[in-house]
Amino acid sequence: MTNKMWGGRFQSGPDAIMEEINASIGFDKRLFRQDIAGSKAHAAMLAKQGIISKADAAEIRKGLDQVQAEIEAGKFTFSRALEDIHLNVESRLKELIGPAAGRLHTARSRNDQVALDFRLYVRDTVDHLDQQLKELQLALATRAEQHAATVMPGFTHLQVAQPVTFGHHMLAYVEMLARDRSRLADARKRMNENPLGAAALAGTSFPIDRHMTAAALGFDRPTRNSLDTTADRDFVLETLSACAICSMHLSRLAEEIVIWSTSQFRFVKLSDKFTTGSSIMPQKRNPDAAELVRAKPGRIIGALLSLLTVMKGLPLTYSKDMQEDKEPAFDAFDNMSLAIAATTGMVKDMVPNKDEMRRAAASGFSTATDLADWLVRTLKMPFRDAHHVTGSLVALAEQHGCDLPELPLAVMQSVEKRITKDVYKVLTVENSVASRTSFGGTSPRNVAREAKRWLKLLKG
Repeated sequence: MTNKMWGGRFQSGPDAIMEEINASIGFDKRLFRQDIAGSKAHAAMLAKQGIISKADAAEIRKGLDQVQAEIEAGKFTFSRALEDIHLNVESRLKELIGPAAGRLHTARSRNDQVALDFRLYVRDTVDHLDQQLKELQLALATRAEQHAATVMPGFTHLQVAQPVTFGHHMLAYVEMLARDRSRLADARKRMNENPLGAAALAGTSFPIDRHMTAAALGFDRPTRNSLDTTADRDFVLETLSACAICSMHLSRLAEEIVIWSTSQFRFVKLSDKFTTGSSIMPQKRNPDAAELVRAKPGRIIGALLSLLTVMKGLPLTYSKDMQEDKEPAFDAFDNMSLAIAATTGMVKDMVPNKDEMRRAAASGFSTATDLADWLVRTLKMPFRDAHHVTGSLVALAEQHGCDLPELPLAVMQSVEKRITKDVYKVLTVENSVASRTSFGGTSPRNVAREAKRWLKLLKG
């Protein structure tokens, strides 16, 4: 049978293969709430403008409420022959209210309808992800406040570099997530324009009020060019791009959790809630949640590349290629949400091992820079000369099999005779982190103040 919703031009139904490649109801049915909200706003506008009767608009609204209730209750039968969510909803509406349903599609097309539904869906997704990221920031900032003075090693090249605090490390991710939220907010601001009324591509001859439907659906304004409106998927691309960057940030934290929880590091411990065992090695506690978060960017970045590839060669305006925008995006958004939730859970769950972190922070000559800085401040030595002297002292410490705080004063003075015993005051990891008082530095006072600032912002 031909699709009677649009099939007047066609005398026979599509081939089975055509139906298979053409139908999108299997995945776009999740847009039902947005589709119905758009139809309600459209019907109300048509009635206000005198394009349909108020009685028909009332019947349409009542019927759409019933359709939504059926879908939410799991009692709605979706039809592949009707292709997509738009025609499935309209067909059921016709069964419920009769000919009045046919007036709903006046002055609109599936082209602007799908653009509307997807914008509403992506906007809702952005709001949801933003709230999740805020919760993750809260978890990280809470950890930062608790561990403002907990010393750990800071790394460059994954080699011990200088002592920092665990709280400072947590706040680094708060900053990353703040940028992620800002990117999502920017994408939301740009997408918040109403595409409904662009119709197929050229607008409509009916006296519609696009500002009315924009206001009803929470948009700032209508889109200004009907061709661009039906051809545009930038709002999805921008959101996927922001998600790709955010997923990369989550992956970096997940990688650190994987490393920190190894028996070689033992910086943190995850409970049974976020780890699994081995089928053959009974001693294993695997950080599977972190490993899966680390893998999620593959899907999310893949969705972005997929849609960029779909869109790159399309002439204006709508082409059926654009139906391929939804499945990868839906998958990416679902996995983004899951990755944020899992990361939040791990941040709240992990127990830092203060002793192991301090021990590691004190290894690898991590206070060498503090020694060089002391030479500059106390002996007025040029930094390059201080760097050379410190390097020589590190080499001697290696020869003696000790770290800088254990290097005898006499040995230090063999390299630079003006060094005094006061130098040892700067060689402890606690004094090292306490000295990093510059704005944005790792001193516990800085970290505590910054953690409180973030907690106030996030809770306010």
